[in-house]
Amino acid sequence: MHDPRHDPRLTPARGDIAAKYLEGKIEAERFVTGEDFEVADPVAPMREQPSPAAMLMTQALRGERVTVYDRNGEGWAWGQLAADGYVGWLPDAALAKPSAPPTHVVSALRTFAFPGPSIKLPPADTLVLGSKITIAREDGNFAVTPEGTFLPKAHLVPLDHREPDFVAVAERFVGTPYLWGGKSSFGIDCSGLVQVALTSAGIGCPRDSDMQQAGLGRALQSHDRGSLLRGDLIFWKGHVAIVRDSGTMVHANAHHMATVVEPIEPALARIRQAGSEVVAIKRL
Repeated sequence: MHDPRHDPRLTPARGDIAAKYLEGKIEAERFVTGEDFEVADPVAPMREQPSPAAMLMTQALRGERVTVYDRNGEGWAWGQLAADGYVGWLPDAALAKPSAPPTHVVSALRTFAFPGPSIKLPPADTLVLGSKITIAREDGNFAVTPEGTFLPKAHLVPLDHREPDFVAVAERFVGTPYLWGGKSSFGIDCSGLVQVALTSAGIGCPRDSDMQQAGLGRALQSHDRGSLLRGDLIFWKGHVAIVRDSGTMVHANAHHMATVVEPIEPALARIRQAGSEVVAIKRL
């Protein structure tokens, strides 16, 4: 395990540049304060290197805040996401200066933003669950942003809304294709599913499965494994699944290349066959 204070995934520091708040804690040629932006694209990739061919580490959704510490002059910005602290490279074009504070969150798996108050108009954008939106006024069945896009009111909840059952949120992603680094219904990975579901319930959640294992809930002893409850998290090295009931679990996985619900015991056996044992079960 990394020392969490200097985990490169969560530490905006390179040899040449680092965040001002790390001064005195790490070595770097210069320390900068950074500049606040928000994600303007529906889904923005955060990559390991400033290249469209680089590995997708995670994604940032519309309305997420990001502190940018460096730009490479070739269309990429290096920064840290405010919500979960993740560090990486985002396309410059996906970012905008923060506008009005968000008031609502998209609660549907996906929704359309229309250019006017009619569902017959061609949508201007497709937004995903967890996107943060500013609503200026209402117009019939629509909520209207300050920019004048119209979203179905039925697909939004107030910013402080908490989903009562995070497992039910995860279940809604069943059938979503598996995407390493993904955290939307266009494509999602195992820890992205856990993070999106818990966030919708108002529970702070780190991004990657090893961080989730270290930071969430309390560990169950192996003799408790017969009494799994809805919402328990089962961890393997590099993988996490959410318990639905004593017999089934929901998880995004590369075996099915999708988010699926499946019986726990056969899944454990299959994963064991592939060389991976359960390393922890956590109860929130």
